[in-house]
Amino acid sequence: MNYALIPSPTTSVWHLGPFPIRAYALCIIAGMVVATLLMEQRLRHRGVAPWVSLDLVVWAVPFGIIGARVYHLITSPQDYFGAGGDPIKALYIWEGGLGIWGAVAGGALGAWIAARQIGLPLSIFADALAPALPVAQAIGRFGNWFNNELYGKVTTLPWGLQVHEMDSANPGHATMIDGEPVTRPDLYHPTFLYEVVWDLGVAGLVWLLDRKFKFGRGRAFALYVMAYTAGRFWIEMLRTDEANHFFGIRLNVFVSIAVFIGAAIYFVVMRGPRAYVVPIDAPDKAPEPDAGSDVSAVDVDAKEAGRNPTGYQVVSEERFLAYQRTGVLPPAETVIEEKSDETEPAEVSSPPAGEN
Repeated sequence: MNYALIPSPTTSVWHLGPFPIRAYALCIIAGMVVATLLMEQRLRHRGVAPWVSLDLVVWAVPFGIIGARVYHLITSPQDYFGAGGDPIKALYIWEGGLGIWGAVAGGALGAWIAARQIGLPLSIFADALAPALPVAQAIGRFGNWFNNELYGKVTTLPWGLQVHEMDSANPGHATMIDGEPVTRPDLYHPTFLYEVVWDLGVAGLVWLLDRKFKFGRGRAFALYVMAYTAGRFWIEMLRTDEANHFFGIRLNVFVSIAVFIGAAIYFVVMRGPRAYVVPIDAPDKAPEPDAGSDVSAVDVDAKEAGRNPTGYQVVSEERFLAYQRTGVLPPAETVIEEKSDETEPAEVSSPPAGEN
């Protein structure tokens, strides 16, 4: 008997009265919450007002879900529109079938709309999200485990995955015979777990390298894409679920290669320091003290308290840190002059707020 095998759940849906509670949806929601909290902290460190991440999520998540489903329908249309398919099931996202690249594309569109409204460069949002997104993906993959789906080929490895036969007449539950769940005769590669481990590794890699090199202009996000697709390439080769093939190879393998190449080109070609933002109306000089007052310093803790800016302006790290210390945004020329040990200007020309 293999005591190291990985069991699968026999139930992926529970009912609270007439309402179904699906494990797949819970995993996706949990991933979104964790990613939002991680992104929130990274956005704050770049000067974005507290909880602007929620404004971005409100747009990015619905667009991402729609994009993920559309990608799945495009790459696996026969399941819904082919002979014997059921078109109405194209709307049943709780049964699985969300493509990551559709989610990224749709989410990027939603984030771009939100960023334009907020006055925030999209690249700042993308780089803040870069290590958070693979964490969300790792958590979301447990939904596939609950659904007993997207496992790999038969394996004799000690950590093989035990898979149940799911009851089509009772969705979300394993087929039962004499009170016992029916399992498939073999063990399978736990590809969901492989991706969980890989995604967490990607998150750690992006976070560490971004902390060291301070990537800007979307390069942290490009690094995430490269690292993720490298893992998705070999994991995809292990999967046995139905998928369209070209030249005997799964479509998503080709997509992973193409996306990796695109991200690598972007990462190499795109250059520029990490961007920081301050309110578009940040004061450039300290207010005059009241007559008779001996107060000459700016109350840094009170600046912008409780108020979200109407827009942002992109500044160098030096000017951002000066603003954080004093509440006053120094002119670019002042910061450059203070950096006497450098010959190059500290700040580059920045695009208007909301552009990237």
